[in-house]
Amino acid sequence: MIGLDPDDPETRAFAEHLDRMKRHPPNFTVEGSLAAVEQFADSANRAAGLRRLTAVILVSLILLGVGVSLWYYLGDLLTVFFD
Repeated sequence: MIGLDPDDPETRAFAEHLDRMKRHPPNFTVEGSLAAVEQFADSANRAAGLRRLTAVILVSLILLGVGVSLWYYLGDLLTVFFD
């Protein structure tokens, strides 16, 4: 960023934003999927107000779904082996 003060916090934030916009990892690999999750977590940590609440609710619902799925799977597994 030619001509801008490198010590200015707004300039640094804008440069970080441009860096995030230019990154395009492949989404069809495990590494690409994990990078997308990392980007979501970073943006959720930077967010405030309603956007942060929405991210927290979304992550909570995903974790609740995983927990319920594991609960039913373990129940079926125990039924098969100990019935």
